[in-house]
Amino acid sequence: MLIKLLRAHLGRYSKPISLLILLQLIATIAALYLPTLNADIIDSGVVKGDTGYILRTGGVMIAITLAQAVCSIGAVYFGARTAMAVGRDIRAAVFDRVQSFSAREMGHFGAPSLITRTTNDVQQVQMLVLMGFTLMVAAPIMCFGGIIMALNQDVPLSGLLLVAVPTLGILVSLLVRRMRPQFRTMQTRIDGVNRILREQITGIRVIRAFVKDGHEQDRFAGANTELTEVSLRTGRLMSFMFPSVMLVVNVSSVAVMWFGGHRIDSGAMQVGALTAFLSYLMQILMSVMMATFMFMMVPRAEVCAERIEEVMGSETSVVPPTAPVTELTRQGHLELRGVDFRYPGAEASVLRGIDLVARPGETTAVIGSTGSGKSTLLGLIPRLFDATDGRVLVDGVDVRELSPTLLAETVGLVPQKPYLFSGTIASNLRYGRPDATDEELWQALEIAQAKDFVEKLPEGLDAPIAQGGGNVSGGQRQRLAIARALVRRPRIYLFDDSFSALDYATDAKLRRALSKETAGAAVVIVAQRVSTIRDADRIIVLDEGAVVGSGTHQELMADNPTYREIVLSQLTEQEAA
Repeated sequence: MLIKLLRAHLGRYSKPISLLILLQLIATIAALYLPTLNADIIDSGVVKGDTGYILRTGGVMIAITLAQAVCSIGAVYFGARTAMAVGRDIRAAVFDRVQSFSAREMGHFGAPSLITRTTNDVQQVQMLVLMGFTLMVAAPIMCFGGIIMALNQDVPLSGLLLVAVPTLGILVSLLVRRMRPQFRTMQTRIDGVNRILREQITGIRVIRAFVKDGHEQDRFAGANTELTEVSLRTGRLMSFMFPSVMLVVNVSSVAVMWFGGHRIDSGAMQVGALTAFLSYLMQILMSVMMATFMFMMVPRAEVCAERIEEVMGSETSVVPPTAPVTELTRQGHLELRGVDFRYPGAEASVLRGIDLVARPGETTAVIGSTGSGKSTLLGLIPRLFDATDGRVLVDGVDVRELSPTLLAETVGLVPQKPYLFSGTIASNLRYGRPDATDEELWQALEIAQAKDFVEKLPEGLDAPIAQGGGNVSGGQRQRLAIARALVRRPRIYLFDDSFSALDYATDAKLRRALSKETAGAAVVIVAQRVSTIRDADRIIVLDEGAVVGSGTHQELMADNPTYREIVLSQLTEQEAA
């Protein structure tokens, strides 16, 4: 998965990668040539007392060192730029894929996991690419080049490499193999910490209202402890790696000095050659150490790549049409024909055989007990998910055949839990229509009964809104969400229990103002409050996912026991009539 992910995103950067490899090659060759020159200075300059040779060869070494530094800086520069660009591209790709997900896929992954995959997981892959370009490219060149140069200095002494290098490789492989499952567990534990933290931040009011601070602290402490434990297990393996590598390096150095000293004593080797060989041994083992450092990162990056690819490989259940309809002839006619909906793996359908017609200029209400499928029904119209059977038609065209842009322009949804984005009141109202004027915003706010409280704010339309609308009340948040839909001016309005946080007086005023504004559009209202929908042109009664009644308030009160039970649970007999 890691290779697949990198191959998909590194291809467009072939030129800087080629230049980076060239610079790393030059810098590594320069580093490998320096010990040979140093050996020449010792054997041909210091031993013979030739000061001129020492100065000339030293000048060459300085020039090579400068060239090595310039090439190394260039390689790191191009490597860093490419790694950051790859991280940016992967994040953008994951974000784009998540944006295409329906409610079904969002529920499958969960918001905390998707956040971790888009941030922490991508960062791990990005760091691997960065370290790969700065360390891993040079490591094999240094290793094989060092072996060749070491053989050039003394072949018999090079036999030590046959022991040191494989020993180091086997040791690293065993440790990396044990680290991989630990890294997979670590990423899962990070998901858990993010999930609990997100729940606690979002539900802080509920936690304090029920005095559950201690309980939530214990929950977070438990998740944090689990993450700490797996991190410690991984850290112990990592801490064992470097001492083991250094042990092999130091033992190899002692062996070189021991056997090299005997070869010098016998006249088979010169002092300069031993010095150069020792330098090459260090370069070879250091290159293995660099590879070791990379291998420590590979298991975690591989796990992260698998998690990223899981998102990238998930296809949305709401598939865009191949030949989308981009124009509609009629204006705001909505119809559901024999619609069924079942969640994956569920034993029973949430909706069964739903027939519904909402015409322009009419208000259609949907009411039912909790869990009867009201919000699910509304979600099928803007394609938050698709019906598993039957058809949802807008102006006679199946919504699955409509262009997503046209569908969004035609249908305006005010969800059950309205969400405001961080920014200003104006930026939120213009979310669906960026070119809306200030006058249009104020008009929408007036209809939504939000003008008064916005005018009282010092900044007016430029008043800041916190993420999720956390700095306004629930009723204000609902009214701003309604105003946002009104600014868009769709042909079909969907209100999913959008008046629940309003008092009765504000609810009545808003519905009166709304009826004038939406006179030419189809309006579908889902509500729990009977007073909100009793004046609707048509009321649809849902019970356990099926339509059990349809008509006006008076008609349903006369012959529909399910509706009558709902009404009587809220109103007195006199009010119900």
